[in-house]
Formats: sequence, structure tokens, C-alpha cells
Amino acid sequence: MAFHLFHIITFLMLVVVGTNGAILLPPQVYWKSMLPNTPMPKAITNLLHPVGYWSEGRATWADVEIGGPFNYRKYAASDTQLHDRSNASLYFFLENDLHYGKKLNMLFTKTTSNNNNVPKFLPKEVADSIPFQSNKMENILHKFSIKKGSKEYEIVKNTINDCEEKGIKGEEKLCVTSLESMVDFATSKLGNNVEAILNEVEKESSKIQEYVIAKGVKRLGKKNKALVCHKENYPYAIFFCHKIDPTKVYSVPLEGVDGNRVKAVVVCHTDTSQWNPKHISFQVLKVEPGTVPICHFLPHDHVVWISK
Repeated sequence: MAFHLFHIITFLMLVVVGTNGAILLPPQVYWKSMLPNTPMPKAITNLLHPVGYWSEGRATWADVEIGGPFNYRKYAASDTQLHDRSNASLYFFLENDLHYGKKLNMLFTKTTSNNNNVPKFLPKEVADSIPFQSNKMENILHKFSIKKGSKEYEIVKNTINDCEEKGIKGEEKLCVTSLESMVDFATSKLGNNVEAILNEVEKESSKIQEYVIAKGVKRLGKKNKALVCHKENYPYAIFFCHKIDPTKVYSVPLEGVDGNRVKAVVVCHTDTSQWNPKHISFQVLKVEPGTVPICHFLPHDHVVWISK
């Protein structure tokens, strides 16, 4: 479901000096200042506007729900979703399935090049100037020329409402509205010696196919801690970031029947006792909350932060 967005209001800003006279750093420079030993992944670079401005244009809504199946408190699968194998049920599996030779049906989309039709991160000063609260909906609708009752209105309303909801016990969460805010949240939870990782897909794939786990499954990060940021559906780049301990992260090499090779990221949650008992993972895997670790592949353009 790809909705073509309205024209975004033209906004020009100086690279060095902001509207309040403060010195501004482009996101790339801010990243380097905060994470000098961590290269910025290309997939994140592709979500940045050209240095110095963001311009009027058409954007494409991401085909996701806020948190979606990764909102463990709220998300319960419908009967339709359980029977539709093209949905999020594909992502979930048990940790003991994470071994060489295991076959899985998956869909991996290659991270695209710098595409102007993909919702981008706004510079922090711009993002901070735009309301992102449910009590400011009228302001938001006016800002982006969204009509009440439209699909865009429902998406914006649900995204903001879910961002404001309390997480499950032990979950630390924040919807970040800029790359700088994501870096700040990740480093506040994991420290500055961190790495951002995403799936690496060799070639574009448009359909579900069988993959087999190849040799080379590797555990990543330290101390069972990770922060996961899920890309959300909004006029500009918004990520639902959350940290639930304990969490394990793996790098998993996959080979598709069409020859496609994927270096996938897998996140395994070892304590699911606080999740919604009707969460799609329990229904698909036929297990109870809190009984076994549940793992999921990282969707396209979502980010995992780990301690090095």
C-alpha cells in the first residue's frame, strides 16, 4: 500500500546558522561527532536530505504500522493476518530454529539508492519545530494539508497515538523524529561505543520465496542488550525505537532459491512474559508468553543498535 503524499511545504535553512542564531550541524557531521568510530550505514545515508535544505516534492508512505507486530503490548493478530502469509507472521520464529540448513519463507527488499520518493529525515531543528502530539492534530493536518477522514489522516493519528502509549513493563521507548534524536536515544541507552546495523540484501526481490540459513550465524553485541528502531508510516522519517532487556542479536547469512544472498539481522527476545497473549508470534508459533525466546527478522530499513 503505497500512498503518494501531498506536496510538502518548501523549507530552506542555512547549513551553519539556524533561525535562532545557533550553530547547526548537518546530520552527517552530528553523527561523526557523536559516533567517531561508527560508519553511517548507506541505508541511513539514503534517508537524509541534501545538505542544507529539504524541498517540496512527493513522498511515498511506508507500508507499515506504528510498531505493528513490534508493539508487543497492543498488537493482536486478526484471523485475516494469520491466514495471510505475506504479513508479519513471516518474520517470527523460535531461537532453536536459528541454525545451518533451516529453511524459511521470507521476503527481503533491497535498500534502495537515494530515492526522492522515500520519506526522509528532517534536520533536527525542522523536525523539532513541527508538532508531534495528539493534542496538536489540527496544527499537523494544516501543516501537511491532510484532510480529516482521509487515509493519511488515519495513519498520522494512529502513529502519534501509538507513540504516546505506555510501553510494556521493562520497555524503554521513544518515537524519534530526526536522525540526531535517534543517535541521542541510542547512546543514552547503550553508550557511545555502539554500532547501527541493518539487513544487507544482494538484489531486489518482489515476492516471498524460500531461503536457507547458510554457515556463519554470528552473535552480535554485548550483554544481551540492544535497541531496535522500526521505520514508521509518516510524511517524513519517523522511527519507533525501543529497548527491552534481555535481547540477543544475530547476523544470519541466507541464500534464496533464486540465488539471492542476504546478510539478515535477527533479534531474539528471551522474556516475552509481558507481551499481549494474542500477539501474532504466539499464534503463529503456538507457544505461550514467557515460555521460550521468540526471534524475528529485521524488516527492510529498520535499524538495530548494539554495543560493540
